[in-house]
Amino acid sequence: MGFLGKGGARLRRGLIVVGVLGAAGPLIATAGAAEQAPAYELVHGCYAVQAKAAGTYLQQDGAGWNAAAKDAGTAEPFRMQATALGRFLFFGKGSDFLAGTSGGALATEQAGSETSDWKVTALEGGGFRISLPAAGRTLSAGPDGSLSLVADTTDRSDATTFLFAAREGCAVFPEITTNVKGDPSRGATEYSETRGFLDGHLHHMAFEFLGGSVHCGRPWHRYGVARALPDCNGSDPANGIGRVPVAAALGGTPSADQVGWPTFNSWPKYDELAYEGTYWKWMERAWQGGLRLFTNLLVDNAALCDIYPFKAHSCNEMDTVRLELKRTFELQDYIDAQYGGPGKGFYRIVKDPIEARKVINDGKLAVILGIEISSLFNCGVYNDQPQCDRAQIDAQLNEMHNAGVRQMELVNKFDNALAGVAGDAGETGLLVNSANKMKTGKFWDFQTCPGDGHDHDREQFAVPGYSRDELAGQLVGGLVPAGAAPVYPAAPHCNTRGLSALGAFLIRRMMEKGMLFDPDHMSVLARDQALTVIESGDYSGVLSSHSWSDPSSLPRIYRQGGVVTPYAGSSSGFVSAWKDIKKQADPRYYFGFGYGADMNGFGTQGPPRPNATENPVTYPFKSFDGRQTIDKQVSGQQEYDINVDGVAHYGLYPDWIEDLRKIAGDGIIEDMARGPEAFLQTWERAVGIPADGTRPKGSTFARRSLGAVQVHDTWERLLRRAGQPDRRLGRVYTYGVAGAKNAKARVRAVFTRRGRVGLVTSTSKDHRAGGLRVGDRASKVRGRTIPFGPGVRARKLGRGAMYLYGVRSGKVAWVAVTATSVAKTPAGAKRYLKLAGLR
Repeated sequence: MGFLGKGGARLRRGLIVVGVLGAAGPLIATAGAAEQAPAYELVHGCYAVQAKAAGTYLQQDGAGWNAAAKDAGTAEPFRMQATALGRFLFFGKGSDFLAGTSGGALATEQAGSETSDWKVTALEGGGFRISLPAAGRTLSAGPDGSLSLVADTTDRSDATTFLFAAREGCAVFPEITTNVKGDPSRGATEYSETRGFLDGHLHHMAFEFLGGSVHCGRPWHRYGVARALPDCNGSDPANGIGRVPVAAALGGTPSADQVGWPTFNSWPKYDELAYEGTYWKWMERAWQGGLRLFTNLLVDNAALCDIYPFKAHSCNEMDTVRLELKRTFELQDYIDAQYGGPGKGFYRIVKDPIEARKVINDGKLAVILGIEISSLFNCGVYNDQPQCDRAQIDAQLNEMHNAGVRQMELVNKFDNALAGVAGDAGETGLLVNSANKMKTGKFWDFQTCPGDGHDHDREQFAVPGYSRDELAGQLVGGLVPAGAAPVYPAAPHCNTRGLSALGAFLIRRMMEKGMLFDPDHMSVLARDQALTVIESGDYSGVLSSHSWSDPSSLPRIYRQGGVVTPYAGSSSGFVSAWKDIKKQADPRYYFGFGYGADMNGFGTQGPPRPNATENPVTYPFKSFDGRQTIDKQVSGQQEYDINVDGVAHYGLYPDWIEDLRKIAGDGIIEDMARGPEAFLQTWERAVGIPADGTRPKGSTFARRSLGAVQVHDTWERLLRRAGQPDRRLGRVYTYGVAGAKNAKARVRAVFTRRGRVGLVTSTSKDHRAGGLRVGDRASKVRGRTIPFGPGVRARKLGRGAMYLYGVRSGKVAWVAVTATSVAKTPAGAKRYLKLAGLR
């Protein structure tokens, strides 16, 4: 963006750097349209603002403002804090804000609000227009330096034109720090194998669930951290949401100081369930520490919302899903604003595996949209009567898919018209069962599980060290008296309600759309029936995202080429899960491991390891790939240590992963670093990319291809033609070759720097090029080809292609087809052959 010159915010490999002009000259816009794009790159810069009409600069004038400062050095230094794309707070040296009044005058505010939320737009011929959308007015300066807000018009005179001069001395806008040094890792190419960490189950917008008043805090606020992570003792009218602690709603009193920023004396904590844990700077730290892909599950529960006495919006679950969808895109825009413009932020919502791979290999965080609610598509059930039909399912599925949703569970806490639920264990189960009766007209219909009892429903989480869904139990227990639940037969218990015809219909529709099906929370019977539907369609797009699954389902998921990301919980418990689950993986598919944090949901996070003093995480430590140095995270006045605090907020997941390494060594870290790739390959198969990329024996090179591996194809086109390769390293895709004698034979596609296939090679004796194959005598090749560098012969084919043959020890060692544009000379061919491992 030329209009900023040396001043303004600069993005240097993902880090925001504020530049300063040596001479405080004005920054002007480049010529273009009458009103250009918003001035994104002003973000975080330190500036004096010059009124073009007067040639002087803005300064405070008592409680108001004028443009009477003669030079930038004596003007008010403003820190430009983005509130949204193209919108800013002008943060003054006294930690106050430039604001407007209803009467058109300028004022000073002590906190950001709509009256200090300015839009800054670049203008043709230089300068910027500063307007106040909340008032529908534009900042104007008179020749004498007086300032006022005038009605928005198309006038672009000097009176409404302002310039920015970079300077020093600005106040620092309060914000959380990540304490991570080093550039985020990128892939070798946009199409190569990904590396990083995978979270299959996270609730990033849960501040809007249960009516929007249970949860205190939110992942961001346009006016800063103090508003996003507030005092939770009372209410915050400016947010329009009552901040009433759950403890107070249940008839108790908070046990500790509920103030958030800046003291954080009692929250966030690993076992505090009603408070925000995914503030955007904490997410940024997790990304810097290696997180590369997660599913944001849009979440709600109408039954719990109905019984909670405080609400800011509807309890309809699908309405909440739509609201949380909107919020997710708003957060993406907000982070973009902090990084200097659209697409520049680290947080990228993706809709297919091709896009996700590009995002991850660009060193950013791919965000998948999912749904986890109890009445998906309003498909509740009451006294065994479904509250939806196929047409309703189709219409809402299309709506959600068009909106970007790609992963879904069919059921959550209560039975619905699609499937029976697994239910909860212990005291929580008794309480939630009462709510199930209220919601569906019936208690859970549990019977003793058939078979050996290893697969069961409500007892599956009665595991020491795992505290699941306590918040749900607290809400129900505090607000709904337990009903006279049935006396169930002997444990283990299984729900007799399985997968309905509507549920099977929905799964098939999801398969047609290439969506990811998550069978978690389903009853044993429903899950078994759902996986049978998946298997009948030979479908890979299935994952268990947070351990709400039974043991026998995991091998079935892996046999389909699916993914398992167990509940994160305690680090020692997770290591045990990794050891057990890895044994069940199917060797036909790429194996990678992830976790399901379930943060902002109903479950606690990992506590500090009891024996951490024996082998603690030591700070600072290196990230999994050695690229980042990670020190203790600081939020306001609190310093967090995984050994003491556990996973108090999402920013501590890099520390939790380091704790895994301390317990289990580098093996678990390597498996987890492969998690995003395993997920992407599952997703690729779901959208129709063939699973088996093995080349058939007996294939013959055509003028531009070996079967489906074709010169000039893009990497996406190659995947769809030829299927998934065995390896994707740098600019090379490697495929195996069918047939027992081809165990060591490989076909390799080498890409140009522009991402198109430039060379295809094979070491299989079954593959022929122009009638010649691997193993033929060199004398057979010489009469048909010309020399093309040491040990290489070439045969030109026309149409921009040629065959290449490698000769070793008097025989043909490999055959290839290449575009002449990438092998114009023997030296050019040598570079590509070296990438293919043939030179």
